[in-house]
Amino acid sequence: MIDLHTHSNFSDGTDSPAELINKAHAAGLTTLALTDHDTVAGWDEATERLRPGLSLVLGSEISCQTEDGISVHMLGLLFDRENEALATMMSATRDNRIGRMHKIIARLTAAGYEISMEDVEAELSDGATLGRPHLADALISKGYMKSREEVFAEVLHNDSPFYVAHYSPTPEVAIAQIKEAGGVAVIAHAMSSLRGRVVSPQSFESYVAAGLDGIEIFHRDHTLPNRELLLTIAAEFDLVKTGSSDYHGNGKLNQLAEFQTAPEEFEKLESRADQRRVIRATAR
Repeated sequence: MIDLHTHSNFSDGTDSPAELINKAHAAGLTTLALTDHDTVAGWDEATERLRPGLSLVLGSEISCQTEDGISVHMLGLLFDRENEALATMMSATRDNRIGRMHKIIARLTAAGYEISMEDVEAELSDGATLGRPHLADALISKGYMKSREEVFAEVLHNDSPFYVAHYSPTPEVAIAQIKEAGGVAVIAHAMSSLRGRVVSPQSFESYVAAGLDGIEIFHRDHTLPNRELLLTIAAEFDLVKTGSSDYHGNGKLNQLAEFQTAPEEFEKLESRADQRRVIRATAR
């Protein structure tokens, strides 16, 4: 079983990388990708705790935004972490998240919510990438709501008066940087309208020109018509077709390996990286 999209507590997941590795091993996965938001901070722990029989694909889910303000998430996999341009791009996005959070908190406090940056930081693991889920956790801790799903439905969705846009590269720039770093680029949950506006099918022409390698098709936020459309696009541009859980531990209902990538599709994807960077456990 191959799951190419998961999160640890180095971004908005609730499991440590070690816990994620243990759960993936117990679930019978053969290949797991760790793709925390805009960071590689969890890579070392995941590598150190890798279990025999489980292969590890290291990556990051990179926050992007189109010229007309549509949020896009790009999975960068199997890239060289030492690539300076990609590291700088992710660092700039992480830094911008702090200013964005201050603005969202200011809007919430003006509306009567008693919440502070310190409250949000208390929900953040050391070295983790800051995000709206941590604000959701702070609101839950304060007793305003009971779950992340409820917080996002009530106050943190993209059409909310509390929403604040943030800096992120365009999808084309992110794809180009991933490719320059020797990795592969897969667009995540591209047609998930529950998350807000989605890109048009015509957008894929420019993504492919930038070097896009694959599409995450099988995902719980995609309806059957979404999947059928993405399968058509994948066939048109000869893109790798992936399936993933987008697992966040207790942060979402998603379960490990609830959607998977076919072995032949992963082999095709791995061959598009400039080096073989899949990590396999060594005997101890």
